[in-house]
Amino acid sequence: MSAAPPIPSHAGRRARGLLPWALVLAVLCVAWQGALVTGLMAPELLPPLGEVVTTAVELLTRPSVMAHAGTTLAEVAVAFVIAVPLGLLLGIAIAESRYWSAVLKPVIFLVFSIPKTIFLPMFILAFGINFAQKVGFGVFSTIFIVLISAFSALDSVKAEHLRVARIYGATPRQVAWRVYLPSMAPVLLEAVRLAMMFNLTGILLAEMYAARSGLGQLVSNWGENFMLRELLAGILIISTAAILFNEAVRWLETRCEHWRA
Repeated sequence: MSAAPPIPSHAGRRARGLLPWALVLAVLCVAWQGALVTGLMAPELLPPLGEVVTTAVELLTRPSVMAHAGTTLAEVAVAFVIAVPLGLLLGIAIAESRYWSAVLKPVIFLVFSIPKTIFLPMFILAFGINFAQKVGFGVFSTIFIVLISAFSALDSVKAEHLRVARIYGATPRQVAWRVYLPSMAPVLLEAVRLAMMFNLTGILLAEMYAARSGLGQLVSNWGENFMLRELLAGILIISTAAILFNEAVRWLETRCEHWRA
């Protein structure tokens, strides 16, 4: 009999997971420098990558930039803490009710398909240009993807698992912790990852549209004043933070892989 192939370690899986990122980064760097070397893009329109990275490092040392980053981080954190639990609870409650599923699911999918920036002026009129307006719009941008993910998570619970648990006399608490949670956890973790992306995008759009502080306001100001090195450096900082959060949640997802069976 032939020997079974070795099971890859967690380190090996993480290395393979980072490989696509490394390849994409390498291609981006080559294309960036190639566009400058060949004259396809002028340095005035596309600054050299080294200058952008240096500018990003320099921006992170400015107290004013860090203050703007702190404002954005606070808005993102508050909106995330509100939207995710609220969306999960509402989503599960709606999915568990046949009547409310029939009534509300079409509305939720309809609103989800509409670009959220259309509603941004309504939030400015309702809250003004302040912290609450950014948080409110962040929650609004995020909650629909959480609701839809909650619907999918509840659908992932196998009916035969519920029947077996109830036949053996499991209490509602045991059913929740031993059946619902393991079945729903992988989908819910993916929902958390997607929710942060929608949340961050919503907060930045709100800051770019009308704000007195925040990274979105800085990026908008740099773009309007053609400060391309600062603009690209700011985008690099935001993208790096988003990727790090995404990979942290993806790592948690790998810890729940045994629940997918």
